Formats: sequence, structure tokens, C-alpha cells
Amino acid sequence: MIVEMKVPSPGESITEVEIATWLVANGDYVEKDQAIAEVDSDKATLELPAEVSGIITLKAEEGEAVAVGQVVCLIDTSAEKPEGMTNAIAVVQSQTAAPIATPNAPVATTYATGAASPAAKKILSEKGIDSASVDGTGRDGRVTKEDALNAVPSMGSNSALGDRDSSRTKLSMLRRKVAERLVQAKNETAMLTTFNEVDMSAIFDIRKKFKEEFTKKHDVGLGFMSFFTLATVRALKLFPAVNSMIDGQEMITYNFQDISIAVSGPKGLMVPVIRHAEKLSFKGVEEEVKRLAIRARDGQITVDEMTGGTFTISNGGVFGSMLSTPIINPPQSGILGMHNIVERPVAINGKVEIRPVMYLALSYDHRIIDGRESVGFLVAVKEAIENPEEFLMDNNIKKALEL
Repeated sequence: MIVEMKVPSPGESITEVEIATWLVANGDYVEKDQAIAEVDSDKATLELPAEVSGIITLKAEEGEAVAVGQVVCLIDTSAEKPEGMTNAIAVVQSQTAAPIATPNAPVATTYATGAASPAAKKILSEKGIDSASVDGTGRDGRVTKEDALNAVPSMGSNSALGDRDSSRTKLSMLRRKVAERLVQAKNETAMLTTFNEVDMSAIFDIRKKFKEEFTKKHDVGLGFMSFFTLATVRALKLFPAVNSMIDGQEMITYNFQDISIAVSGPKGLMVPVIRHAEKLSFKGVEEEVKRLAIRARDGQITVDEMTGGTFTISNGGVFGSMLSTPIINPPQSGILGMHNIVERPVAINGKVEIRPVMYLALSYDHRIIDGRESVGFLVAVKEAIENPEEFLMDNNIKKALEL
């Protein structure tokens, strides 16, 4: 029996996915529930498991966009598993395999060879490219509009410079969606950024004293994210406008804090959400950060885990960034940017001392967040980070760390 495998719906409102990678080859024998492909939606990368065991015939190419519900492969359940073969290419070849192109096949040369269509000629003129330098793929070698769009202006040549080749790679659906959302944030919000600096000495002291004990008891590290997440939760409660977003002509303000955290995964930037961060302890935040980071790294993040945040924290400091203006994660109205920690000279009680200092940046939508709220929010984060024992731990460090 031939079983048609269709693209399942990865989430509400998603109508199309992209075949990122086939994990099997045409004609392989696959086992039921074996991962046969990775598919990209505009929000996450998901694995596609085989529904039954049998010989597989692929019906879509890598990089191809396919609609939810579309048939992407066939599995012949009547085929027996080859002896001593695990997921190897079977003797039976797919009848739908693409014909092999003959290399260096001669192309007929006519008056049309190298001639550009009117649309192609206009595009090439704008790019400053001579049509004679473009290999036409149209009939009899005519330069088509597609050829013109793909043509790249020469960057000059100098044999002394050696190899000057370039490559062209299609953006994944996830990366295209990220790009679309970033442009949307720039174009549709009145984005402004305010800055401050924080002395990290108090956190350094707490981590130095309790980090090993915390790790030993909870099996998770005591990092900076728990301090900044809880400091952010406190600041959002003090300035609820920062925990709001615009919906048409209305402003929605949330009485809970779902904190999105920007993490770098194999498929690019992902922003999973720590749900109800206001109810979590230091241990709870660190466990969630670890869990979500591992899932992002392994490409297992789901759509639900990346939607619904009310505010975002981005830590560019892990890559060495000193200062940046982070872009809002729409439809949210604010994002806190963390940066690297550097020992800097600061004035303390009239004397110069060396302290570990981090620059903070808050980008916000000025349409609903005024200067008072934005600056006040960042000051509230600063005071909680510089005095966590009072503002985040109720003057009881061991109890707050559950030690």
C-alpha cells in the first residue's frame, strides 16, 4: 500500500512551510516515527516523522515551499526492509526522479543569443551590467528578466588578489520572517532607545559566595539572566506602560510578565518565552533559561514556546557587544539590551575605583511609552541589579536562592 505523507499544521495561522533538509534519500527504507525531514515555518524548525515503515519516494525538493496539507513524500508499506540494511538506498529507484542533465550540452547560437528582453535590459542598465556579459537561459540563449535579476555586477579583477568567487544562498523561511519582522518594527513603531550603566559588583559577590552551592543543590548554574529577568519583572510592575502593546487604536496592558529571551540557535535568532516570570524564583528562571536554550540549540523549539511574550531581553554581551540599540520584537513595545561586562574606573564617594560595569539599553515604542516611563523603567532595573539583596531577595539571600 502506498501512503501519502502530508505536511501537518505546525501551528495556528501557519499555511506554508519550507523543506529545510531531507534526512533520508529517495528510495531509502524508513522506520515508523523516524525523522525523515526538517521543515522550517516562519517561527520554528520542526522534525517530520515517518507515519509508517517502508520505501520512501520524495515529492518535494530541499528549499521548496510547500503548503500545509500538501503531499511531500510517498511510503510503500508493502516493500520489505532490505536484509542487513538500515535506512540505506534500496534497489528500487523512484519513478519520479528528475532527469539527469547532460553537462556541457551545446546550445544553439542564433541572432537571439545574448540579446536581452526589454525588462531584462532595463534591470541590467540600472545595475550597470553589459548584457553581453550575462549568460542567457532563455530560448536560444536570450537573457531573461530572471537572468538580469540574478546578475551580479563585476567587482573588478586583479590576479594578484587570488580567488574572488562569491556564493548565493537562499534565506531560510525563519530568517526571512525575522527580517520581515525587524523591518516591520523599524517602519511601524516610533522606536527610541535610552541608555544607562550598572555596577555589577553586588551580583559578582553573590555569585562568588553561592554559585557552587546553588549549582550543587539545583543542578543548574546561577547566571546573570535570573537577576536581570527578576529585575525586569519588578520594573514592569512599577511601569506597566512598558508591559503594554498597541492593538489598532487601543492599548493593551498586561498584568502578568511573559519574558521573551533572545537566543542564538543553529537556524538563527530565536525568541522563546519564559511564561509567568513573575511567579518564578531564581531557581525557576535559571531552569527555564537552560531548558529553552537547549531546545533552541537542538532545533526543538515549538511555535507555542515562541509566541505571546510581553517584553524581551536580549544579551549581546555574550558575543562581546559593548553597546547597541536593540530592535523591538513586535507587537511588544519594549526590549532590554544587555552587553558585555568591562572593568571601568568609576567615582565612588569622591574616589576613583575599578568596578565591573555593564551598559544597558532600552528600546521602546514612543507612541505609548513616554520618557518618564522609559527612563524610570531602566533606573528601576539598575537599582535592582546594584542592590539585589534588598530589591530582589527581600534581604535574605539564602532563602531567595532556596539554599
